[in-house]
Amino acid sequence: MRIDGRDYRTIWLDDDGRRVNVIDQTRLPHRLETCTLSNSTDAARAIADMIVRGAPLIGVTGAYGLALAVASNASDAAIDAAYAQLLATRPTASNLRWALDRLRSVLARAPVGERRSIAYAQASAIAEEDVAACAAIGDHGAGIIEEIFARKGRRLNILTHCNAGWLATVDWGTALAPIYKAVRAGVDLHVWVDETRPRNQGASLTAFELLGEGVPHTVIADNTGGHLMQHGLVDMCIVGSDRTTRAGDVCNKIGTYLKALAARDNDVPFYAALPTSTIDWRISDGVRDIPIEQRSAREVTHIIGRAADGAIVEVQLTPDGSAARNDAFDVTPARLVTGIITERGVCAASAEGLRALHPDLAD
Repeated sequence: MRIDGRDYRTIWLDDDGRRVNVIDQTRLPHRLETCTLSNSTDAARAIADMIVRGAPLIGVTGAYGLALAVASNASDAAIDAAYAQLLATRPTASNLRWALDRLRSVLARAPVGERRSIAYAQASAIAEEDVAACAAIGDHGAGIIEEIFARKGRRLNILTHCNAGWLATVDWGTALAPIYKAVRAGVDLHVWVDETRPRNQGASLTAFELLGEGVPHTVIADNTGGHLMQHGLVDMCIVGSDRTTRAGDVCNKIGTYLKALAARDNDVPFYAALPTSTIDWRISDGVRDIPIEQRSAREVTHIIGRAADGAIVEVQLTPDGSAARNDAFDVTPARLVTGIITERGVCAASAEGLRALHPDLAD
């Protein structure tokens, strides 16, 4: 995707073919900076500190992190240690475990002397598969947008929550991929961008992406969406997911559940877009079984922004002594989800719908 007219991906191998480069998302939207990951500890820190974020990108970064570990020590013990270190960084995102399990399984069957090249090849394959999956999600979701556009006969207003664009993946994105594809196909649309407190991924990252692609958009406070729906100003909601159950429950950034409730009350279609690697076929009850990451209270009590002199500063929002709680995600029950968009197509948010689209994975 584009930044200032130049095409980028979020993650790529360095010129030396060993180290890994990523866009530092904690510096966006005001500064475009990159980080170089030289070992698995660097990769774990990048995931934990949200230098990279978004379930698909976390999975790819984890895979490259394990490859970096193998480049230093290809023993079973070293691989297991790096696996545990990387897996512990973000407990909610399903893609991380999926990518690490896939890579470790392949490495376990390989001779020690061949593991380095195999690890990098597998990590690169996971990255390329993510790009292809997101592009396909974009195609399937764009079809929904085009159908609504044809029916309405006017500019569409689409609401999204958090950032599920190309910055959350390797390229294209999940929830934003259909928007990018629809715009390139000539659909006239506008995006309502939830700011997404406490880390403001909507205001900082989604808005940054949409600017780069020239997509009309407006940043709104998180609590504005229901009001806009009541007044007929939202035609469709589309969000991403960090983990989806086999029954169609969708775990996404905190605040998604409230948007789904408002959408149901106002007959606004509510879609979740995600690659199949985000589906956790082991669980069916998202509210009960998905672990919700508890992040630092400082993300709630403080905020980072650009001052008038251009300096990037952190300021405190709350009184000294006030406690804060920071649940990073919530779960939207399948009954509130109009449909799930994957690289294989669109299905009902239900066990039957997901099984029909993924018969080879559901069992």
